[in-house]
Amino acid sequence: MTVNKRKKNVRQRGHKTHGWGAKKKHRGKGHQGGAGMAGTGKRADSKKPSIWKDKDYFGKHGFVSKTPKIKINPVNARYIEEHINKFISANLAKKENGVYSVELEKLGYNKLLGDGKVTSKFKIKTPYASKSAVEKVKEAGGEVTGLVEIKSKEEQKK
Repeated sequence: MTVNKRKKNVRQRGHKTHGWGAKKKHRGKGHQGGAGMAGTGKRADSKKPSIWKDKDYFGKHGFVSKTPKIKINPVNARYIEEHINKFISANLAKKENGVYSVELEKLGYNKLLGDGKVTSKFKIKTPYASKSAVEKVKEAGGEVTGLVEIKSKEEQKK
């Protein structure tokens, strides 16, 4: 035969504190002792083994860089040389007096790299370029403009 078990608070009726000890306890948050993961510090015994597994619980981890990250999207000089006619037909580059004018940011790039040979005269506007790329464009009779000045490591130490 099954017996229906009465709820606990029904059984507490007639008992002044309902199992919470002193009359003043179990009123607000004053007797709680913390919330969430409170009491799990280095000296607390109750939850220490569960905290040991969590490697990120104690101490500080990593740092937040204060310098903005610049996403570099590079392109080789060879690629521009090979696809210049396609860029001109799409109005992404111009040809004036035998010199091709190219703005790399219109093409979706922001750095010029020096892989490949440069035979045509280019006037390339880009914020970033490698030294070899600038030299190759100048040797072919062109120029690279719009470069952002980047401090060397020795200048940054000063």
